[in-house]
Amino acid sequence: MPAGPPPAITQRVCSFSAMRLQSNTTQIRMKANIPENAQDRAAFTYNAAADYYDASPLSFWDYFGRQTIELASLRIGSRVLDVCCGAGASALPAAEAVGQTGAVIGVDLAKALLESARTKAIQRRLGNIEFEVGDMLSMTFPVASFDAVVCLFGIFFVPDMAMAVSELWSYIRPGGKLAVTTWGRNLFEPANDAFWCSIKVVRPDRYKGFNPWDRIDNQASLRKILDEAGVASPKIIAENRLHPIKSAEDWWTIVLGSGYRGTIEQLNLAERQKVKEANLDFIRDEKISAIETNVLYALATKPQTANFK
Repeated sequence: MPAGPPPAITQRVCSFSAMRLQSNTTQIRMKANIPENAQDRAAFTYNAAADYYDASPLSFWDYFGRQTIELASLRIGSRVLDVCCGAGASALPAAEAVGQTGAVIGVDLAKALLESARTKAIQRRLGNIEFEVGDMLSMTFPVASFDAVVCLFGIFFVPDMAMAVSELWSYIRPGGKLAVTTWGRNLFEPANDAFWCSIKVVRPDRYKGFNPWDRIDNQASLRKILDEAGVASPKIIAENRLHPIKSAEDWWTIVLGSGYRGTIEQLNLAERQKVKEANLDFIRDEKISAIETNVLYALATKPQTANFK
């Protein structure tokens, strides 16, 4: 697996973006301002991204959601809490896994994604799942009330990740399971670097302004968070994966349906168009046919003698 975009490509796209975008960049700004609060920023970003979130170029959401549930090995009849459930990438497979005698509650801040999740549940005739708007730091579920807690691509949105993981751990019954999935290093490279280079030219104040997943993109930092949270004997599994993109337009669809959308929403229409053109040209010129989607799966089982203080 490559360690990131080759330096020559990185330098070329940054130079190209600068030449293409510096001239005639309008100073008019969009009215939408991304909130300062981390959770509000996540809600803002993914409500905006909902219109592209389920597009076929973003099939990695469902892939990693299903992989997470398979690794969690949920039992029939289990009661599952899925925090930051989004459009149901892991919650829906969890509902299928636990069967009609089980139950799944999906919680997310993005109302638009929850609407999509509800629609999918109806289409799949899953009567054992419900979704609610909520913040992982203000949930009021009783201690030890779930057989499993899942958090897919969401734990990095809170400032104090150890505290958040500790809260999730407290909801799990003795013998129950925790499954946390997060992005690994080099997310979406080499296209990621092209995106940020194009942003740096038109809006340097927004350069890498919203990419909290970088805080735990390696096993050491993720394990540290789990240890600080008191999670017992976590197992971390790395999956290095290339996600195919069939066209330059596929990459732009990914931009609009993912965490990049929060940055795009800060641009005026002229700036958006310039950034889009730079990204499309990069994918075409460099003949990019795949991007890195490396992840880390963290799994743990709560000991039977767990202390719930």
